[in-house]
Amino acid sequence: MARSQPNILMIICHDIGQHCGIYGAGVETPNIDAIAHDGVYFTNYHCSAAQCSPSRGSIFTGKYPHSNGLVGLAHIGWSYNEGEQTLQMRLQEAGYTTHLFGVQHETTGDPRRLGYHTHVRGNRADQAGPATCAFLEDTAKTGADSPWFACMGTFEPHRPFDMEGYPRDDPETLQVQHWLPDKPGIREDTAGLNGMVWTLDEWVGKVRETLKETGLDENTLLIFTTDHGTAMPRAKGTCYDPGTKTALAMHMPGHVEGGARRDELLANCDLMPTLMQFVDQPEPTGIDGRSFLGLIDGSGYTPRDSIFCEMTWHDRYNPMRCIRTNTHKYIRNFGERPLVYLPLDVWDGPAGAEMRDEYYGSPRPAEQLYDLAADPLEMNDVAQDPGYADIMADLRGQVDDWLQETNDPILKGDWAPSPQQAEREKMGQPN
Repeated sequence: MARSQPNILMIICHDIGQHCGIYGAGVETPNIDAIAHDGVYFTNYHCSAAQCSPSRGSIFTGKYPHSNGLVGLAHIGWSYNEGEQTLQMRLQEAGYTTHLFGVQHETTGDPRRLGYHTHVRGNRADQAGPATCAFLEDTAKTGADSPWFACMGTFEPHRPFDMEGYPRDDPETLQVQHWLPDKPGIREDTAGLNGMVWTLDEWVGKVRETLKETGLDENTLLIFTTDHGTAMPRAKGTCYDPGTKTALAMHMPGHVEGGARRDELLANCDLMPTLMQFVDQPEPTGIDGRSFLGLIDGSGYTPRDSIFCEMTWHDRYNPMRCIRTNTHKYIRNFGERPLVYLPLDVWDGPAGAEMRDEYYGSPRPAEQLYDLAADPLEMNDVAQDPGYADIMADLRGQVDDWLQETNDPILKGDWAPSPQQAEREKMGQPN
């Protein structure tokens, strides 16, 4: 793939999962879909943890959360291990300038700690979007001595879904997400979710149009992605597919185009090494992810047999470790927890209210196993089925090996809270 130091523009939003038109979610996202139709999109791309900071940490370091240290929310005291290298830092070393427009959720400190040269604040898409457009226009006018990486981070479609300034879908006619029951509270929340997605998609379109108008699109890889699944029951905060499956679409004229759909199993810690190879830098060593550039440029790719995902701390302690193959999923749970965890923002909403009794009325088993081919919605736990004993033993063993090989601290017992998390729990404050 011949190219000279391509720029990278990444649009990363909160909590959208695969709730986009291109993934059949029943919500109109013509601008996000257009990136997929013009370039390439991935249907089996999973986050490392269905929560904000840990997942984003994996995107930018190429490591699972327990490997890079960011196992909980940054604003509750969690951070990378000392000396952790991010994508932005690596790109700086390769001669790139790095810019952040809008939000990140990997640190509460100065984004320069993450490897950004500049930062323009503004959480919403109608703040981060104009700032990104202004950067593109200024760059086109003045020229750039160096290639650049720009990240546009948006709050949308994070809860609350009833914020002023956003449109709402019609609860009576919208499409309920396929893993959820059709209940009034589910429809009410989905109406607000869809409205926030529409607003996000509008700004994706405006930024992409500016990229084209400035001519910068010819040498810029445009990426649309997110951190984890929607903030709905049985998605965010879980190891089920609605929590871990995430959107990923890319386009660069002449290099990444054609509307290809890729169904290979991928983890979001694979993105960083892929981008490093895309800009003609060596694939980093000592990380958990591996490049899938071959799926983009046709140079050859050996498919993954499995990926791992996890959760440790969110607004509460919720430790889980999981392996997913193309046919099965094994989840290991630690301690006594409710059957399905509802993060606080989901618990407080109409959808959470609909599901609390069902999800918190029985305990979570120590181990869960799902046959994804026969049961894609993961509703029938077959961990105790003798017919799955061999598969259960194999996946259990692979998780054991993973925990040992990566020195997961959870092997030593409960993972202690951060000082800020401990103080919040002591005072009985919601996180």
